[in-house]
Amino acid sequence: MASYRRFMTISDEVMPTITHQRTARTRRYAMTAPQYFTVEYVINPWMDISTPVDPTLARSQWETLRQVYADLGHTVELVAPRPGLPDMVYAANGGFLIGDTAVVARFAYPQRAGEADAYAEWMTGLGYRPLRTQYVNEGQGDLLLVGSHLLAGHGFRTDRRAHAEIAALTGRTVTSLELVDPRFYHLDTALAVLDDSTIAYYPPAFSAEAQQRITELFPAAIEVSSADTYVLGLNVVSDNRNVVLPAAATGFAAQLRQAGFEPIGVDLSELLKGGGSVKCCTLELHP
Repeated sequence: MASYRRFMTISDEVMPTITHQRTARTRRYAMTAPQYFTVEYVINPWMDISTPVDPTLARSQWETLRQVYADLGHTVELVAPRPGLPDMVYAANGGFLIGDTAVVARFAYPQRAGEADAYAEWMTGLGYRPLRTQYVNEGQGDLLLVGSHLLAGHGFRTDRRAHAEIAALTGRTVTSLELVDPRFYHLDTALAVLDDSTIAYYPPAFSAEAQQRITELFPAAIEVSSADTYVLGLNVVSDNRNVVLPAAATGFAAQLRQAGFEPIGVDLSELLKGGGSVKCCTLELHP
């Protein structure tokens, strides 16, 4: 099985670290194994059909991520993968769940349309009554909860008109943020939620208006470098203390440790070939 590691770098030794203790919060996640994962079409800049996927390694890396969550004390629900849906491993796109509300994704590309029904059936099996939007929404890829506030991305996948639908269905205040760099086609590739009031982000991925809004809402936001963002380093999952992130994002890991978080690096290089990493593979069931 692939390994993961807790970061400790030279930078950590010379940079002062915040000493107050952050408290982890037990989470509930859903994941879908990469049983049918492959790159057989191109719908984002990360995908290259000429680059083969090692299915054994992809499964091992995915299993390592699942084990990290288990070791941290979190619950992981498993969604059955389906043949013909190679991107179903990116469970975060399946919808947005909070309390007893489950909003199912409506995908922008026909290659992924079947995933909506698969995730809707899974939600029904858990006792939810899945709700659907008229306009395209790609679930937690573009819908990130920070405390009680919902940040919503648009520009490449999710239709901005779906934001009003999401607000009505969830009863949450929604802030729309426009993405402008096609490499960061979902919000969760350019912005990371670290706790109920702390985010990290990559400013150039956003329009000037969105950057201004982020600065207003989160004046202490952590700005992450291009080097870390270009390995999808912001595609993370945090439990308020432990931040699971791509192992290659070493600079961001040092920033997290300085801010009092505990970074845990996981290698998902095979799944990156499809344009996803830690958060993409993780759908959170918000209480």
